[in-house]
Amino acid sequence: MKYYSLNKQAPSVSFREATVRGQAPDKGLYFPENIPTVDAAVIRNIEKYPAEELGYIIMQPYVGDEIDEDSLRRIVSETVDFSFPLVPVSPSIASLELFHGPTLAFKDVGARFMSRCLGHFSKQQNGRITVLVATSGDTGGAVANGFLGVEGVEVVILYPSGKVSDVQELQLTTCGQNITALEVQGSFDDCQAMVKDAFMDVDLTHKLQLTSANSINVARWLPQQLYYFFAYQQWKDKNAPPVISVPSGNFGNICAGLLAHVSGLPVQHFIAACNANDAVAAYLDSGTYQPKTAVPTISNAMDVGNPSNFVRVLELFKGSHKNITEKISGYTVSDDTTRETIANVYKRFNYTLDPHGAVAFYALERYLSDHPQQKGIFLETAHPVKFPETVEAVTGSRIAVPLSAQPLFSKEKKSILMDPSFGSLKEWLMNR
Repeated sequence: MKYYSLNKQAPSVSFREATVRGQAPDKGLYFPENIPTVDAAVIRNIEKYPAEELGYIIMQPYVGDEIDEDSLRRIVSETVDFSFPLVPVSPSIASLELFHGPTLAFKDVGARFMSRCLGHFSKQQNGRITVLVATSGDTGGAVANGFLGVEGVEVVILYPSGKVSDVQELQLTTCGQNITALEVQGSFDDCQAMVKDAFMDVDLTHKLQLTSANSINVARWLPQQLYYFFAYQQWKDKNAPPVISVPSGNFGNICAGLLAHVSGLPVQHFIAACNANDAVAAYLDSGTYQPKTAVPTISNAMDVGNPSNFVRVLELFKGSHKNITEKISGYTVSDDTTRETIANVYKRFNYTLDPHGAVAFYALERYLSDHPQQKGIFLETAHPVKFPETVEAVTGSRIAVPLSAQPLFSKEKKSILMDPSFGSLKEWLMNR
């Protein structure tokens, strides 16, 4: 499998090079030259496959011969060694719970897969790989956990000061070892711009072997397909594929679901559920894409004004607004509506949503009200314990802290304050 830059001004590369580079030299995102088709027999008999076997079948064509079979099977097995339950919430809506991994967020899948791929590749080369990543919430903790102690790899995480939850901040600032957290006094878009500028800077790329663990990296983005297949394994009515509602920020998650669908996974329709940062929802409505300045919301991991992965969505549909809107609907959900949804779902169904899942639930319920013959799945992308102030205030019920998260509260936060400028980041990286 080869990968080409969506800016079309750089040579195609292997999976290994795309993973290690993160971003193409022409600033484009890498995209697979062809999308593998999943054998129809696998889809028909999908319930029979263990998660690790199904994961290997899906991921192997994207990796090709860059990783030997035994190593790739081990990587996939370690990536999906926790549960992905599909939990009924109402007669027509189920929750795909993606928070049962080590950092209680859906990004554990991509981070674990990528960290193990980079660990494998680092053994084949001299020098350390520096992973530079921006986070609006859950990415940082997942990347920190996934890469912690991986030999030959150091990780630098940029996050917006005061704009992530307490649990999210503790997860990315308390690891130590090969993990460093930079607390940027700005927005996620500032963090993301700083990271992108770093990859294009000749001085830095000469001194450091940089790569990114954001979903711009193919090794972070591609394995997110897996839990869509796991959802379909558990879907009861295979003759009526689900509508899937995805809380959408940087658009890597929904794009991975669309990729799974294009490769053969039955899905009726996708919903891009957005908060106030709704540039893509506005595009779906108007046909005109206009990036926005990110604004803070209670669903903070989605606070992205110019989502990087939207170009991949466009590529999947060859830039056709008509084709995109036939498969994807967009909704904008306010903070007030998000809070009301958390309260109502708790009262009606005794199910506790996190703010991101609440955005997706509300959008899905609205869509199904216009399509009452259909049923759907929403992605519950983070454990509610990451957002106790919001969730507990509207449900009136205290959230039990999972055992895996309890040790965080006895750890000391360690971060480095930084101005929201590339110059500050470059100076720190060059002189550390």
